[in-house]
Amino acid sequence: MIGVTHQDLDPALMRKQYRSEVVTEESLADDPMRQFARWFQQAANAHVFEPNAMVVSTASAEGRPSSRTVLLKQFDDRGFVFYTNYGSRKGRELAENPYISLLFPWHPISRQVIVTGKATRTGRDETAAYFRSRPHGSQLGAWASAQSRVIASRAELDRRYAELEERYPEGEQVPVPPEWGGYRVVPDAVEFWQGHENRLHDRLRYAREADQWKLQRLCP
Repeated sequence: MIGVTHQDLDPALMRKQYRSEVVTEESLADDPMRQFARWFQQAANAHVFEPNAMVVSTASAEGRPSSRTVLLKQFDDRGFVFYTNYGSRKGRELAENPYISLLFPWHPISRQVIVTGKATRTGRDETAAYFRSRPHGSQLGAWASAQSRVIASRAELDRRYAELEERYPEGEQVPVPPEWGGYRVVPDAVEFWQGHENRLHDRLRYAREADQWKLQRLCP
């Protein structure tokens, strides 16, 4: 085991006191999607870098977890939507086990939102509409990258992209890759976390019970 010397950064000594107003149950919206919209807007107003960036955690059928950062592309009363390659590791794991967790880490404002629920694929029409809204280069990139698969070199990836760029020049419609599409995460719980001094954080969780949301306060 490698020891830590005085010249190294010691994570055990890294501490930050969070100073913010207490979040009360009365101050929250009646349902988590409206509350998420409020905090999402506040994160954007505070110029949090990529407030739609979220850590997406999935697990295989055997329960082996994996996580990665993905961009949220839509949210409404139906849930949270992101897009990916269905053959990627997360896609393969969601095919085996549809339960998922999303974490929005808004560090500059001492907040995070944690969503747990079940992911289902979006319809092809919805996927196609979003795909066509992407920049041309991103559309080509979705074809060039067989996400999560082993590739021989960076040069091979660049070669694939160059071939696609020649085949589909700027201004020409790029077809939607058959293995690429969206997931909608329907939440069964959404936790809103606000950091406070002395680690006495606010943790307020909406939990779905039948067709209603129950708001619960958790110990930090």
